[in-house]
Amino acid sequence: MQTTESATNQTGYKALTQKQVARFWEDGYLIVGKVLNDDLIERMRREYDAEFALARSGERPVRNLAVDDDAHDHDEGERQEMLQFMQISEHNLHFHKLTYHERILDIIEDLLGPNIQLFHNQALYKPPHHGGPIFWHQDNAYWQCLPANLVSCWLTLDDVDLRNGAMQFIPGSHLRPMIHDQAQGSDVLLDMGKQVDDSQTVVADLPAGGITLHHCQTLHRTAPNTTDRQRRAYAIHFMTPGTKSMRTAETIAVSFSHPMLRMRV
Repeated sequence: MQTTESATNQTGYKALTQKQVARFWEDGYLIVGKVLNDDLIERMRREYDAEFALARSGERPVRNLAVDDDAHDHDEGERQEMLQFMQISEHNLHFHKLTYHERILDIIEDLLGPNIQLFHNQALYKPPHHGGPIFWHQDNAYWQCLPANLVSCWLTLDDVDLRNGAMQFIPGSHLRPMIHDQAQGSDVLLDMGKQVDDSQTVVADLPAGGITLHHCQTLHRTAPNTTDRQRRAYAIHFMTPGTKSMRTAETIAVSFSHPMLRMRV
């Protein structure tokens, strides 16, 4: 889909401009801003909080990425927490519907084209005061997808800045894959901190309901949440049909877990 500075697509939403598309492919990320209306933000906050309440009672498959001795420790105590709820859309209808949000898909279509498949989605929660960090990494170091052209939409349900865990990016770092180190004290997380020039860091402050986009090879991280504010984020990871797993050399199938979100013939 071609866009111009004033383009509006068939759904009625403004799509990305040519300048924004060029900036994404040059820098490897794009700060879009607010896309959800206030009513939807409030609804998604209620659903998010309800799902994580179930997680704390053991009824949802959530793990704490901030600990290495017990990946499922989420006791809401003083220990750092960086809670990950994979495929939350398969447990909650509201998150399932959000994955098909028209404006988000319009934006993704401008980057990936008209055929959009879900890779996966996840809720990422940093509680107040003791929210744990996520270290510098490229997503595809975890995912091992080919071609490496997946796009992630990172959406926040709270106002975010550096202190409570806003996304941080290194411009241009998507142009080549990098060798990652295992994070110290973790058997889950990777960490490229020693290889990254922090002086290039861009912090993506966002209002609640705002999104950033990033390429699967863009270096990014989030700092610990040391504030008295929550940081409730939801990440949707998109790919084009035919994407393969480098681990198995097989094409990632279209299925309930990896549905087609949009297809234009």
